[in-house]
Amino acid sequence: MARSERHCRYLHAMGVPVWLARNPPPPPDQAADASPRIPPDMAPAATVSADWQALKQQVHICKQCSLSASRTQTVFGVGDRHADLLLIGEAPGAEEDRRGEPFVGRAGKLLDAMLLAIGLRREQVFIANILKCRPPGNRDPLPQEVRSCEPYLRQQIAMLQPRLIVALGRIAAQNLLKTETPIGRMRGQQYRYGETNIPVVVTYHPAYLLRSPREKRKSWQDLQLVMRLLEMT
Repeated sequence: MARSERHCRYLHAMGVPVWLARNPPPPPDQAADASPRIPPDMAPAATVSADWQALKQQVHICKQCSLSASRTQTVFGVGDRHADLLLIGEAPGAEEDRRGEPFVGRAGKLLDAMLLAIGLRREQVFIANILKCRPPGNRDPLPQEVRSCEPYLRQQIAMLQPRLIVALGRIAAQNLLKTETPIGRMRGQQYRYGETNIPVVVTYHPAYLLRSPREKRKSWQDLQLVMRLLEMT
């Protein structure tokens, strides 16, 4: 099956009509200059293990913030540890907290469809969150909670060494890139993650797309940028 036919089928499953953008996103090499930089002092903490299983156990028993008292279990992340693509969301929700896996339920199904739109399955990528524990009532993460979890995510990125990171939603994007820029202005560009220089693409969170289905077209533009960057790197 030709790539265009395959993409059309996957886009149909995602609920996005096939269309041609009149104003495509700027080429990655033109957008790179706008990339916010993470300060050099954000290197992985020495107390965080460099061994995958040990790191997972550290997350499992972590009590660095108050979320440890209300969680059912931690949500470390799931997927291929040698994946080219790393997707990072905000925090676990109620179902993720119950099952211990990120992006399950309706949002997870839509994320699976988004991945299929670029020819990937969930098993071929790695999926993680800014926070490893669910905030009560699915509220936004607090700054102290993000700081407590950040060393774990940085170490995951260091061990995975993905070719590309996709930030899913405003909170993931702003925390990864250390910016307060609205997500609508961050889309369509290539950023870089700290000293690793790993390319980062920002797109809407699947849960937001469920509430605002018209934005799926913009999300497809972001996925096209993801495809281009994966082909280039």
